[in-house]
Amino acid sequence: MKKILMSVAAFCALIAAPSLAEAAVRGFATANVNMRSGPSTGYPAVTVIPVGAPVTINGCMSSVNWCDVSFAGGRGWVSGNYVQASYQSRRVYVAPDYYPRLGIPLVTFDVDTYWGRYYRDRDFYRERDRWRRFTFEPGRNPPPPPPPRWEPPRVDRDPPRWDRDRDRWDRDRSEVRPAQPNWNRDRGREEWNRDRERDRDRARLERERDRDREQAQQERERNRERAERVRERSRDRNQPGVSDYCRRNPEGCEMQGGSSN
Repeated sequence: MKKILMSVAAFCALIAAPSLAEAAVRGFATANVNMRSGPSTGYPAVTVIPVGAPVTINGCMSSVNWCDVSFAGGRGWVSGNYVQASYQSRRVYVAPDYYPRLGIPLVTFDVDTYWGRYYRDRDFYRERDRWRRFTFEPGRNPPPPPPPRWEPPRVDRDPPRWDRDRDRWDRDRSEVRPAQPNWNRDRGREEWNRDRERDRDRARLERERDRDREQAQQERERNRERAERVRERSRDRNQPGVSDYCRRNPEGCEMQGGSSN
């Protein structure tokens, strides 16, 4: 019965096609909107209609606010919320209340008829069986298929016998090749040793430099003290009343704590 009704509907659509073409209404897209292959966002997208682009409204559905439009030589469905038409010198959104006033005819949708006429070269045309079960009315789509059933892993009925395979394991172990040298690892070790020796040499040089600097500082202090003593002795020798003994033996005068007249 269903197939008969679908055939009758297709035949009526073919007969009414010329009259519908004459009753087409000019509209405009109000946004960048997808033109889809059916009256729902669940259907595959065909193309994108840019904002402000003119479209031809071939008809709209009474159950949902979706319209069959023509754009750039293609055919598809767009929601009436994104299409405007001219009505009494102003633009109005296409809605069921404006269908009679705008002269938009009411149409129906059938996947086999519509896709067979416009989408035979599309990839999704091969999935018609799945899309026949899809309905554009909200809340009436069939539930998704159940998730796959979990099954426990199969246990091997003949587990391995270690006593039986012992010879094979021993043979394989005896045939193990020695480990090959890892050049990357050895090269990294050599670089690490070279860096460590370089750090040690740098630390030794810094210690020697500090020691030389400290010794030079001490030598300068000793020279300064020696120069001070020499200047003091010169002043003492040049003072009046200094005895000849002190001039000849300055160190003896220093030990006695003064000079004799």
